[in-house]
Amino acid sequence: MEPLECLPVPLIQWYRENARVLPWRSDPTPYHVWISEIMLQQTRVAAVLNYYRRFLEELPTVAALAGAEEDRLLKLWQGLGYYNRARNLQRAARQIMETYGGEFPRTYPEIRGLCGIGDYTAGAIASIAFGIPVPAVDGNVLRVVSRLTGDERDITKPQTRAAVGEALRQVMPARAPGEFNQALMELGATVCLPNGAPLCSQCPAQAFCTACRTGRTGELPVKAAKKERRVEARTVFLIFYQNKVALRRREKRGLLAGLWEYPNELSPAPCPVEAAALEDGPAGRHIFTHIEWRMRSVLVEAGEETLPEGWVWAGRRELEQEYAVPNAFQDFQGAVKRRLGGEETWQSSIFDMA
Repeated sequence: MEPLECLPVPLIQWYRENARVLPWRSDPTPYHVWISEIMLQQTRVAAVLNYYRRFLEELPTVAALAGAEEDRLLKLWQGLGYYNRARNLQRAARQIMETYGGEFPRTYPEIRGLCGIGDYTAGAIASIAFGIPVPAVDGNVLRVVSRLTGDERDITKPQTRAAVGEALRQVMPARAPGEFNQALMELGATVCLPNGAPLCSQCPAQAFCTACRTGRTGELPVKAAKKERRVEARTVFLIFYQNKVALRRREKRGLLAGLWEYPNELSPAPCPVEAAALEDGPAGRHIFTHIEWRMRSVLVEAGEETLPEGWVWAGRRELEQEYAVPNAFQDFQGAVKRRLGGEETWQSSIFDMA
């Protein structure tokens, strides 16, 4: 038998015995599966748990998500990054309200047609929430299948992903498609680890895994090298006045669109306000997909309350509850907290989430 044909029975048995207990698995409604899958994109499970709980406490239904104020939605998302994920969630929620009367669509094509939902997420929702036998192929699944079958195709190419999906469709158990998909994801996340460090002795597929048998787990999967990131040197101005810090909103298009930030410019840059005092602050670094920011900061004591148009003064309460400052500026949060006072009593679960 081919390796994939051998997989379903031992994989699902392993999953039932070893799966992590996660809240979206305990109550796999389509809304819960959807929110969890979007949050888990590019984000570790441990980091998502508190976000997921807080998000559902405030926005427990599709209708609540559709009707939320955007600033509040982005504040709930603060620290997760990739903020367009949150905006697309709301756009899709409004689609569901307008097109499906508030009921989550129940077919794969309809789910796939929602804003921000691609093949993987549609497959996860359809299989887990509705029992539809369609694959859900993410990076973990591609790694597992590549090693299992000895597949040397580049996993970054759409045709490889499509071929893997079709191969999984042929062996997927019709009565347990959701378990099968989750088991593959779980295996990749906890056992068939990246960077040549799989825990083969714990794997239910060890006996028929091609990469394990041939000693090629460090070579598979094959993945094209990423393009080199562009590096930008930026100066961040932490501007204070009477226990408040200045924020400005970014443009509605482009990187970190529409979010609040500490004013910053490409270095070198002059101070944008009249300053009574200046001193060097901490340095910072943040990596986006295609850009790396290397930042220096300047602590500014403003000489007057006047700010440029569109800027605001934010105190502790506003930073905790209203303004979503992206994680790109996390390296400066300690300096802001110290300057605004009472650092030990800040709501770190809201302001410091990674």
